[in-house]
Amino acid sequence: MSQAESQTVSINLLDKEFSFNCPADAEAELLASADLLGEKMREIRKSGKVLGLERIAVMAALNLAHELLQSRQETNSDVEQRLRHLGHKIDSALQGKEPSQDSPSN
Repeated sequence: MSQAESQTVSINLLDKEFSFNCPADAEAELLASADLLGEKMREIRKSGKVLGLERIAVMAALNLAHELLQSRQETNSDVEQRLRHLGHKIDSALQGKEPSQDSPSN
């Protein structure tokens, strides 16, 4: 890979620096992800219930995964509700058209 395709990006999580290789066009996403993770880790550390960087990181990852799964379920539920609504609209429209389609043949 050439320098233009990949680069090293450094992030700080709870005062510890980590370096990652990532595609040049993904740096902003990596930094945004690191900011979100860092925020969750600081919240957990502030609670005082979890000690150690590794345990805090795992707890933050579990919290973020849980939020992601909830969001997916809400999205799926919303899509299913919209599809049902559209199905009802289609059924209503088809029922409204059926008598007029039958009328010319009578």
